Amino acid sequence: MNQTAALPPWLDAAAREGDFATTLRDALAAEPGRLAEVAALLGLADIAPEVVANATSDFEQVPLAEALTHQVLPLRIDGVAWLVLADPFSPAIRGWAQLRAQACAARLAMSLPGQVAHRLRQVESQERAIDRFKHDGTAEATDDAVPEISLTSIAKDDNVVVRLLNSTLFDALQSRASDIHLESIPGGMVVKYRIDGVLHHITQVGGADTAEQVISRIKVLGAMDIAERRVPQDGRFKASIQRRGVDFRVSIMPSIHGEDAVLRVLDKSQDQNIRLEALGFDDGTLARIRQLGRAPHGMVLVTGPTGSGKSTTLYAALSEINDGQAKLITIEDPVEYQLAGVLQIPVNDKKGLTFARGLRSILRHDPDIILVGEIRDGETAGIAVQAALTGHLVLSSVHANGVFSVLERFMYMDVEPASLLEALNGVVAQRLVRRVCDECARPALPDSETLAAWGLGLKRLGHGEFMAGRGCDACRHTGYRGRVAVAEVLKCSDAFKDAMLQRAPTRELRAIAQSDGFLPLREVALQTVRRGLTTLQEVQRVISVD
Repeated sequence: MNQTAALPPWLDAAAREGDFATTLRDALAAEPGRLAEVAALLGLADIAPEVVANATSDFEQVPLAEALTHQVLPLRIDGVAWLVLADPFSPAIRGWAQLRAQACAARLAMSLPGQVAHRLRQVESQERAIDRFKHDGTAEATDDAVPEISLTSIAKDDNVVVRLLNSTLFDALQSRASDIHLESIPGGMVVKYRIDGVLHHITQVGGADTAEQVISRIKVLGAMDIAERRVPQDGRFKASIQRRGVDFRVSIMPSIHGEDAVLRVLDKSQDQNIRLEALGFDDGTLARIRQLGRAPHGMVLVTGPTGSGKSTTLYAALSEINDGQAKLITIEDPVEYQLAGVLQIPVNDKKGLTFARGLRSILRHDPDIILVGEIRDGETAGIAVQAALTGHLVLSSVHANGVFSVLERFMYMDVEPASLLEALNGVVAQRLVRRVCDECARPALPDSETLAAWGLGLKRLGHGEFMAGRGCDACRHTGYRGRVAVAEVLKCSDAFKDAMLQRAPTRELRAIAQSDGFLPLREVALQTVRRGLTTLQEVQRVISVD
């Protein structure tokens, strides 16, 4: 925007303060009639809301997945291509849109707030590939590799089984699913997605033969034995969906009605964008995690149940300290995120490359920072502790109920407590809770039953902006969309280590930790509720009330 140009009177104050975007956004929300004026100040055309709602969408110039990511609606009006921005006040979005508009000979425009986002949600719902799949016969699965998957390629595919599987993969990515569950039942198959940690029933496909052929197709893609149906099998394959590289990690399990499959969805297009801020930690937790990650040596452990975001937190911490001045090496099973400038080693038990053997080899490769995907056994734990004691920074995850049970977990693996405590810088214990949907959030106090379960009253709960979702299309009528991480971070001070060596009771350890600024997970979760990011009912689902 040209800030030196003549401005209308209502922008004079903003010109002096430099707060153009906020002023323009507020003015447009308060007075929709200023649409043309605001658009002109931004150097954009203006398109009326009714035109946005009814014009023909053109996802040939911008694929649907890309349009949803950048919240840009491609339209074709009277033969002219337009890119309509949902947030025209974002410099990053405008910069991306300008480059894309030049590439596809389109013009840039804006409309009233919420119009583009609403139209994109409608399109996403209408274009759900899995809902458009119609079982119209049977066909043999082919051995071809998964091609570029898009709505166009799905519509053109004549193979029923390939079309069903590709539709499912496409739709799962659009739905932000972390896992796809294909469950065999008498006479067919049930498709479920895990979204924000909760399973959702999507559809049911008729035909036992079709279900069997879908599983066979997955086995072919995952390089598994197609003839073996009596034992579990694991594999993985890649697909390109709407120009996004996606990995699928596959588990096949025999069942009484055939075989079930679970596919973990790993969107590789997000690998380089992972940051701790994006995980939703509050400022205090964020600062404590970063402090642990900046230590020159020692061990930092992340603990929590399966699916609590441990790996994501480790990768985010590693990304932030990856400044090119240190040698970073990871050993993982499997490699879930690919990070530039980091040597990443996948565990291969069949070839003898275990965590322990790989970690020994890593120490001869002159590392500065080592990430061990998971400490599962005493041998790996012992080597990791020795690496931390010899001048390396070691990041890893371990299964334990909380920060105070990590020592017991390592003692169970026969690790010397004194060595562990000398090496240990700190422990992060985290959970993921669903975030209240921004689209349908409304003020709402927790109900008395939930408060009683937590031993709280409204007075003890404290003040805050308590919110709950009513349920809408954006959140599949659950009231939640996305997740936020909550974590307790224990920094192992000298006083705490001395108490641990003396086998002090947990109450005493907790008191020492709290004197050093430790905030228990329960209290962190309640603060998240007070901030209006989640609900007490959701916290109760994930965190013990004891």
